[in-house]
Amino acid sequence: MMTYKAFSFQYLSEKNSSSLTSFAGLPLYMEFGAISGLWLKISQELRSKTRGWSDAQVLIALILLNLAGGDCVDDIERLENDGGLKTLLLSLETYGMTRKQRRDYVKRWRKEKNRAFPSAAVIHRYLEQFHNQSEEDLRKEGKAFIPTANVLLSKLLNINAALIDYAQKNNQCDVATLDQDATLAMTHKSTALYCYESYKAYQPMNTYWAEQDLLLLSEFRDGNVPAGFEQLRVLQESLQLLPDGVKKVLLRSDSAGYQADLLRYCAEGKNERFGIIEFVVSAKVSNGFKLAVAEIAETAWNPLYKENEDGSRFKTEQEWAEVCFVPDWTITSKDSPCYRYIAIRERMNPQLELEGLEPIQLELPFPTIKLTKGHYKLFGLVTNRTLPANELINWHRKRCGDSEKLHSVEKSDLAGGQFPSNKFGANAAWWQIMVLAFNLNNLMKTLVLPKHLKSKRLKALRFAIIGVAGRVIQHARSLFIKISGGKKTADLFQ
Repeated sequence: MMTYKAFSFQYLSEKNSSSLTSFAGLPLYMEFGAISGLWLKISQELRSKTRGWSDAQVLIALILLNLAGGDCVDDIERLENDGGLKTLLLSLETYGMTRKQRRDYVKRWRKEKNRAFPSAAVIHRYLEQFHNQSEEDLRKEGKAFIPTANVLLSKLLNINAALIDYAQKNNQCDVATLDQDATLAMTHKSTALYCYESYKAYQPMNTYWAEQDLLLLSEFRDGNVPAGFEQLRVLQESLQLLPDGVKKVLLRSDSAGYQADLLRYCAEGKNERFGIIEFVVSAKVSNGFKLAVAEIAETAWNPLYKENEDGSRFKTEQEWAEVCFVPDWTITSKDSPCYRYIAIRERMNPQLELEGLEPIQLELPFPTIKLTKGHYKLFGLVTNRTLPANELINWHRKRCGDSEKLHSVEKSDLAGGQFPSNKFGANAAWWQIMVLAFNLNNLMKTLVLPKHLKSKRLKALRFAIIGVAGRVIQHARSLFIKISGGKKTADLFQ
């Protein structure tokens, strides 16, 4: 039988580690950030007061921290202690400068500059500049409130436009399908507020552009702010961010978007640029909706089909039917647009079909209805689209997959699941920097990476690209990075 013993190796310190890096793939993202105009946009927009460090240096450091897998400010020391990455970053600070410009740059510091990344203390002080303390006095207990961003935070929010414009320039889309959804980010910060699930959290509201695979807008909010709070305003702000070339907008949302002002705005074509916005929104299953569903004949219910990746269809356990349901808010004049309602039902497990189920409805996480053939889970959609119902339902449900994946990436793959401060504005800035990292990575996948890596999550990309070991070599005023992994990895990087 094989025996297991302690291995006979030892760890020794590498004395000349200044050229070794564990993140040989990060320079690819640094270069792409430069090519896309992101770094330039940061330099142009922000003019904060951070002694010794420019806004671009701090934000680049935090974006790289997100991409490398760090999720808290203190993780910046892991990048600083990476000798090769540090050498490379210090060299790139003066890249393209004349000899006189390099001398002037060095004179900015009283002592020789030996850090490539700002310290954790510098980053904490930097983030606090985005907090608007005067807004905190306007909070009222028990009421939803979104603090107005100060000047610096407003400028940070504008930086995302550089990536949106670059995406449109290199991957033209004339249609923008916008998915609006909020996500809960749990936190233990003392100033955080409780969400509807009874734990402390923040609840950012995302507007995701499906065709470009980018976050168009992500509004940072307290945990007690309902998902649908001021959703029309968020949509209007998102529409203003769409670049030239977009001619048609489609909207998908869950039941948080089931609001009369939002749906009328879209259906009545009140947006001057895009006119009528076609939408599919989850409808709230009210008593009136249930009564309308109860009147549907059994013969009117149709099986719901889904499509496989190869185009073949398979029958699900759900059924759909058109519903004759006309809420009061849909009738504002004789020329009011038509709102189409669709009901979706799914037979419940017979074990749940107990007498008195309806009175305990609040204990179930979904609405139910009792029909002739038994109890059903019941869902509803409202739309102004004319697509066949089966196709329309599946189109709306693409939002669910994209949104859940998006939320997971924000909070697990990137640093959106941890917050550095008790101050709302500092955390809002931290979240927005994560958004920039998210979009930079997704642009890299869309425009640069080969086909077999385009659908990979960041965890896989860190194994394949970002976390590759390398050695930085400076020779004849040129920089070289020798990477491990053999010819296959070298070809991929090239």
